[in-house]
Order: sequence, then C-alpha cells, then structure tokens
Amino acid sequence: MSSTTDNANTSPEVMLQFYRMLYPFKSVFTWLNHEHVPTKLFTHREFAFTLQGDVYLRYHSFTTAEDLKKQVLALNPSRFEIGPVYSGRPRDKKSIHPSAFTPQKRELVFDIDMTDYDGVRTCCSAADICSRCWGFIAAAVKVLHSSLVDQFGFRHLLWVYSGRRGIHLWISDPQAMDLTDDQRRALVSALTVVEGGKEMVKKVNVRTANKLPPSLWGALDILRVLFSPLILDDQDCFGPQDGWEMLLQLVPDRSIVEKLRTEWLKDPGRPSVQKWKDLRTLCPEKQRHALEDIILQYTYPRLDAEVSKHRNHLLKAPFCVHPKTGRVCVPVDPENIDRFDPRSVPTVGQLLRELDVAGEGADWEKTSLKPYVEMLDKHTMALMEEVRKEKRAKYNDGGW
Repeated sequence: MSSTTDNANTSPEVMLQFYRMLYPFKSVFTWLNHEHVPTKLFTHREFAFTLQGDVYLRYHSFTTAEDLKKQVLALNPSRFEIGPVYSGRPRDKKSIHPSAFTPQKRELVFDIDMTDYDGVRTCCSAADICSRCWGFIAAAVKVLHSSLVDQFGFRHLLWVYSGRRGIHLWISDPQAMDLTDDQRRALVSALTVVEGGKEMVKKVNVRTANKLPPSLWGALDILRVLFSPLILDDQDCFGPQDGWEMLLQLVPDRSIVEKLRTEWLKDPGRPSVQKWKDLRTLCPEKQRHALEDIILQYTYPRLDAEVSKHRNHLLKAPFCVHPKTGRVCVPVDPENIDRFDPRSVPTVGQLLRELDVAGEGADWEKTSLKPYVEMLDKHTMALMEEVRKEKRAKYNDGGW
C-alpha cells in the first residue's frame, strides 16, 4: 500500500484505501442498529452516496455491515449520508406503493455551522475556522447538551465534528427515535432563541413581559460565564467601531446609547471589556434584561432548524472524510469540548501513513483513529444496555 504525503488529499485512490482499511463499518452498524444482530433499524435504513463529480444516489439499504462495506468499496463515494428507518427497505422503494413507504424512526439530529456566527466572530469568516472561533461551537455544545439532558431527559447523545467548520449531534434514545415531525418541530422551536437574517438587528425576542422563559435560565447561567472570555477577551467583538455600533443598536435606552457613543469615539482603543463595563455601569436595574439578551444573541447556539424538523433529512455519516480538509468526521467528547481543536483531528493522509508504519494487516486500531472509534463503541454499549433493559422489562411484564 502506498502512503500519501498530502493530508488533504482525498483522491479516489486515497478514499478507497481509507474505506478498505480504516472505516469502522462494524462500529457504525452497531450504533445504528442498537443490537449485534440486524434489525429494521439497520435493514430499513436509508443510505445515500455522493460520488465523484457530485453524482447523488439515494435509497440504498443493507442487511449487514459487510453489505454496506461492499457497496461503499464498489461505489467509492466522496461521502455517504444516513437517513431514516422506513416502513419498507429503501432499496425496494420502486416496488412499494408510495403510501406504504414512509419514514418511521430517526435519530433526533442537530447541525451547528460556524458560518452562522460570521456576524459576531472576528478571527475568521466563511469556511475558515481556528481554535479561537471554535469557542462558539463549544458554547453551543455546552448549552444544547445541558438542555437536552436536563429538560428533555435524553441520555444517548453523540456529538460528531463535521470535518471542517461545524458539529453534528445524533440522539439515539428510543424516545428520540420515535418523535414525529410535529414533535421535532416543537422541540426545535423550544430550543431556538437566535432568529432573523442580516437585516434584523435584534435577534433574541423570547421574553414575555420582560421575563425570560424558565427553560432558558440554565442556558443563560452557562453563557454568562463564557461571555467575558469568549466575546470580550478573545474575540474583542466591541473593539472596532462597527462592533460597538452593533452593540449599541441592542441597547433600548437612547440616552445611554448617545452617552456611550460620545465616550467611545473619544477613546477608539478602548477594549471590549471596558466598553461592556461602561454599559453595565450606566444600565439601570430595570433594563438588565437587555444585557441578558445581548449575551444570548452573541453566544447562544445558532441552529439550522430545518435539519432537525424532519425525519427524512439525511446527515453525513460519522467517520466520513471532509473532501476539502481531508479530516475525518470524528466523535467529540462534550465534557472536553473546550480542549478540542479541529486542526488536531486526524486526516486521511496522516492515518494512511500510520497504517504504513504499522505494517501489513493493520487497521484503525493501530492509528490515531482508535480513541475516536472507541468513543463511538462506548456510546453504543450504553445504548445497547438500555435496549436490553427494555426487553427484560417487557418479558417480565408478560409482554412476550
């Protein structure tokens, strides 16, 4: 096997080596299937493939991990996506009446993309990302994870780096899998706080009689702590004039706005920390809600709601390779999200070189992909244990 020296090289030859020798098909199968023996959670699951030249193939399905691997090696896609569990096998779609082919189950999924923070981050823009602006993603993970666990009771949350500038969340609890589209829409609506396009200045409008919904109290507690190091110190969002003018547009008291504008124009080098202190000093107690809304607008998760609302939405499979960066879409530990650096994620080129060093017959266990596959396996073991408990409970209740 020849090695590659280009970390971002995702040529067809490189991808074929990756799928043949490194992709953890068995681990992904068990995660989707919730059991070792194939169930409808896998056999009725849709897979879609993006081939070289942007050819897109939908409604594939497989019986085992080996079947999936065989097809991936035959097609050699640039990536593949995972969809819902249908009432019939997706590969039989053409022979099934449309009314009898409907999505039945699907993980509750979320997608957070760094480009949605372009209006507030100062270090990068567009497709670029660094360890500094990753702080926005880290804040989103902390808030979403806490809300979904504490408020909705979900336990099986898998966070996966998208390979470039974002992060995906897959929730596999049985209750999440069974959510209807209407229920998903309601849940996402409850979690959506920052809304509106570029033309809308104030993007947080969730209060009733100036009171914040109790569901957001926990999120605000988390974000209060993160606001100063992320927005004031690191990003210095209010340092340049266009940054502090944006801030002043969110202050409802025009007399405070004019006073601050006059002061800040005299002192153009005043850092964000001092400007925020100036605002807090002038802001009366009865207007403190405006400061809380500012904290939410700059740091609350920016969700791509459409991804989460519909069971038939497809999402890139974990451990695929991003074609632009060569980085693998690896699971991320939410407990250590602050220490995660997207630039340190293994690339396909790096992994193939590690395989070369390991010698003939080596697989992902001999590479730096190992801790990430083990993270997925650990997540799956907890999920399978819950499935076993439910089966035992049904048996004891005379359900079988």
